[in-house]
Amino acid sequence: MKARTFGRHLRESFKSLRRNGWMTFASASAVTVTLLLVGVFFVIMMNMNKFATDIESDVEIKTHIELTASEENIETLKQQIEGMDLVESVTFSSKEAELEHLIKSMGKEWTLLEQKNPLYDVFVVKTKKPTDTPIVAEKIDKLEFVHSALYGENKVESLFNILKTSRNIGIVLIVGLLFTAMFLISNTIKIAIFARRREIEIMKLVGATNWFIRWPFLFEGMWLGILGSIIPIGIVASGYYYAYDFLEARIPGELLQPLAYSPFVYQISAIILAIGVLIGGWGSFISVRRFLKI
Repeated sequence: MKARTFGRHLRESFKSLRRNGWMTFASASAVTVTLLLVGVFFVIMMNMNKFATDIESDVEIKTHIELTASEENIETLKQQIEGMDLVESVTFSSKEAELEHLIKSMGKEWTLLEQKNPLYDVFVVKTKKPTDTPIVAEKIDKLEFVHSALYGENKVESLFNILKTSRNIGIVLIVGLLFTAMFLISNTIKIAIFARRREIEIMKLVGATNWFIRWPFLFEGMWLGILGSIIPIGIVASGYYYAYDFLEARIPGELLQPLAYSPFVYQISAIILAIGVLIGGWGSFISVRRFLKI
């Protein structure tokens, strides 16, 4: 397409938006409402996915080492565990460190155990994929000088099943919402184009090509998508700012913290804008096609 022709199509799209002010307002309003729903749902689902990932990454295997194991035995055991394909990291924690952690988390009354520490030296093992935890724990449990390999067996497997189900439900809901958005926006734009079907017929009769007719409408749909995304971006960005401050102050520790405001808010804004432009352009493209067959 020549630059002059491209400029002409852009100017025509702007003129059309001005000439059809009420239809422009109606179409942009439909886009705004739909994109606001999509944006809010994306924010919720992306944070839920982050929470799920945080929970999964916190799963670890506590490998208790036999009390009879020497330093050489412990080092050999560490090498055996590190040599497993599915293992990401192995961290040693002495029984003194384990007791200190126990006292810190359970209370000072546990300091009585300092007189005769009954705890084990421990290897804290993390797998490359959280779902590989049961497999690795079973292998470690069979190694020499391993007293036990614990990871909360039934609870962890149930957790993985719940997280997998919630992710699948989230994907289905997002896809369904996007298709709903495409349907609503394309039908709104179709009504706007239907009101101008005579204009398309006249252009077709005087010899204009299909693409020559289609381009201004395509740009018009994209402008509608941009106009309709401004308010949702503003609401989502400002709403998430206050929601992030509220949640961050009330959720203790680093686990289950919401996605950081920056760069997440810029990412979600780009997603909303891209969806608006794509769906607006797609809706115009599909809607104008039926009126080109005369």
